[in-house]
Amino acid sequence: MVRRIIQIDREKCNGCGLCAAACHEGAIGMVNGKAELLRDDYCDGLGDCLPTCPTGAIAFVEREAAAYDEEAVALNRKKTGAKGHAAFGGCPGSRASVIEPAADREERTEAPVQSQLRQWPVQIKLVPVKAPYFDQADLLIAADCSAYAYGDFHQKFLKGKIVLVGCPKLDQVDYSEKLTEIIRNNRIQSITLVRMEVPCCGGLEHAALKALKESGKEIPCEVITISVDGNIL
Repeated sequence: MVRRIIQIDREKCNGCGLCAAACHEGAIGMVNGKAELLRDDYCDGLGDCLPTCPTGAIAFVEREAAAYDEEAVALNRKKTGAKGHAAFGGCPGSRASVIEPAADREERTEAPVQSQLRQWPVQIKLVPVKAPYFDQADLLIAADCSAYAYGDFHQKFLKGKIVLVGCPKLDQVDYSEKLTEIIRNNRIQSITLVRMEVPCCGGLEHAALKALKESGKEIPCEVITISVDGNIL
């Protein structure tokens, strides 16, 4: 069958392993220091790996390929012990994980203000398309500057939410495709977008609203704008 599937340019690949860590299906592995698509039937065509690649070595192509085989993927996960991510190396810092609320931790270092962060990673480019913490989540999409501009960001915006942060000017990517897949493939309850008043943040708002429309879902969405001096406009 002809379908959408990833293609990896070995010349561009720098061997960082971020794509292998991001691929929750185990389709990508590191072979002789380079990323490689191990099996066509492991690739679901959703592209968790694309935004993580720092060199642009991964792209979608339409070609003859075996159909995605969910049973084969599940069997491979069981065999390799993978839990939501491929057991093929990569950067540990991009591995998805749930963060327990501070009150539930037996041991912790006391801080004047407790963090409300509930998951890792948080960057739009690094977060997987599907993760347990997205189920029934209230989603916060935030410009990465907003947490610095607004002093009470954790309590006002982050508390009780799953957060995705990014800056379209710095990343120079269109987040809409990744956000569309996240919204489409998970049971998101609500979306809050916190952006800065600066023009480049318009790209983040556009991507989020486009993603919501493209997902085909009707989800409550609120856009909040923060001024550079830390006020809600």
